[in-house]
Formats: sequence, C-alpha cells, structure tokens
Amino acid sequence: MSAVLVTGGSGFIGSHCILQLLAAGHQVRATIRSLNREADVRALLKQDGAEPGDRLSFVAANLENDAGWKEAVAGCAYVLHVASPIPAGVPKNEDELIVPAREGALRLLRAARDAGVKRVVLTSSFAAIGYGHGSRQTPFDETTWTDLNGREVSAYAKSKTLAERAAWDFIGKEGGGLELSVVNPVAVLGPVLGPDLSTSILLVQRLMEGAMPGCPRLYFGIVDVRDVADLHIRAMTHPGAKSERFLALSGDFMSVQDIAKVLKTRMGAAANRVPTRQVPNWLVRIIALRNPEVRQILPELGKVKNATNEKAKRVLGWVPRSPQEAIVATAESLVRLGLLNDSAKKAA
Repeated sequence: MSAVLVTGGSGFIGSHCILQLLAAGHQVRATIRSLNREADVRALLKQDGAEPGDRLSFVAANLENDAGWKEAVAGCAYVLHVASPIPAGVPKNEDELIVPAREGALRLLRAARDAGVKRVVLTSSFAAIGYGHGSRQTPFDETTWTDLNGREVSAYAKSKTLAERAAWDFIGKEGGGLELSVVNPVAVLGPVLGPDLSTSILLVQRLMEGAMPGCPRLYFGIVDVRDVADLHIRAMTHPGAKSERFLALSGDFMSVQDIAKVLKTRMGAAANRVPTRQVPNWLVRIIALRNPEVRQILPELGKVKNATNEKAKRVLGWVPRSPQEAIVATAESLVRLGLLNDSAKKAA
C-alpha cells in the first residue's frame, strides 16, 4: 500500500479521509497546524474504532508559510489536499480567505512536484462551480465555473474558485509529472467525530436546538462526509480521474425546510425544537441588518439550483448515500457526542 499525505488532518473531511485510508491499509501522514493537536486527533479517530498505531504520523504545517511542507510530502505517492481556510465569521477583508487558500494550494503543489508525488487530489467546492449565475433550469456540472463578476459572490466562493483555478494553471505550466484531480463537494453532512463543527453541520445543530425562528428559503446540495472521503480515495488512484474534477453530491438539492422535515420525521423527541415553517424573505432581510452572517446568504434567498453527480458515478463507480441518511447521521452524532445545548440534550 502507498504512503498518503492528508492536509488538514484535524478537520471534518480530513479525519474521515484518514479513517478510510487506514482501513484500506495505507501509511498515512497528516498535517495539523500544531503538533499539540496530535493527541486530540488520535483520540477522535480512536472513538470511531480506528487503531492507527505507527501507520499514522503527523507534521506541523500551515497554509500561510513554507515550514513543514517539504517534510510533509517526503516519500508520499499521493496527497489529499483537504485543508482550506474557513472563517468562523465574516472576514473583514476577502483576502483573509482568498490569499491563504490560493497560496496554500500552490505551496502544497510545488512541494508535491519537487518530492515526486504522483497525484494530488484537491478538495475544492461547489462554491467554485455554482455561484454568480442567474436562475437556470439546467443542473450544474463539472464544466461550469463560478462567475466572479456575478452578483455578490461571497469571499468563500471567490477563495475556492481562485484556488482551484490557480491549481489547474500550475499543473498546466509548472507541474512537471505531477497529476491533479479535484473534488467539488456541496454541503457536507454526516457523522461528526468531535466538537469542531463545520458551517454545514452548524445548520443542523441550530435546527435541532431550535435556534432559528424558521427555515429561510435556501437550497443546498447535500453529501455525506464518508462518501466525500470515498470519492477522494477513488480519485487518488483511478486512471480516469487524472486532470478531471468531480462534483460530490448525493441527489437533488433540498431546501432548509426539507432538511428540517427529515429531522422532525426521523429524530423523534430529539427534534422537538426543530422549526418547519418557512420564513419569508422580507424577515430574513430584516434580521440581516444586524447579523453579518445572515447578510451573506441574501443573494441566494429563493434561488433554486441543482447539480448532477453523473460523472463521478460513471467514471469512478461512486455510489453515495442518500441526502436523508446524511442528515440523520449528522443529527445522531450531535446527540451522541453531547454537542447540542442543554434543553435539546434533555429531549434526546
């Protein structure tokens, strides 16, 4: 089996990639920002049943400087570049996201090329595909790019688009023998392993806690984190994945209200506080006047969009779980790990 580097090893997608690589017998190295996190990450993996022992090692590396990257890639046949900056709140300057995402990807690719890595699988996003466009009936696919000149494209969407564009440009001009594949997930749900929750997971958490007055008219594609990890590993070695990008989604896009109804139906008493009524757009706009996070979603209010996973299924034989299974697995893990507020825990 091969030696594989996973960047962002403490993150939601990264930790599930590590679990599946170890289960397949690979030697895994993971980057984390500080080696002080190693014990925490090992504990997260163990509670999912993994006993990695000496088949898992860690290197301290940060997207924003060169230190550690040469050591991280040394001897690795493949790299899953999952790490990317995601802000807890709204950045004051969009370059706080764009620069580390783009420069971090290029830093990793240069190190991988120089070390003789065979292929890098880059975690991009649907944010690099489906934003800045007007209303459309045709599902988005891998041929589409986010229009950075479109109306109110978020800093996060810009960062993912520019980072992925820069990666493809690098491979074309300076990549040498290095191969690149890209995975573009929609909103990633599924079983969480610890308390560091991604933005997608926070939506389910807030619904379960009754922390939202209702369901805004927003629509998401959903994919289970276990299927995202599986798609990365398929793209890592499959000959047909070279120089290709793959949309990762389970099925048709769902509204927040659809997600709430799944929780209400499947989670019993734990979902007592989940709101299922739809909030009118005018009320969301009023809330946004005082809440910059809500302000970010305004351009997407009421905008129905869809995408297709046909390419990943056809080329890589990928078969994802249903969106409903991903939603329920998210909620069950939040309950199991005690990551809901006190009143929601009591109901569970």
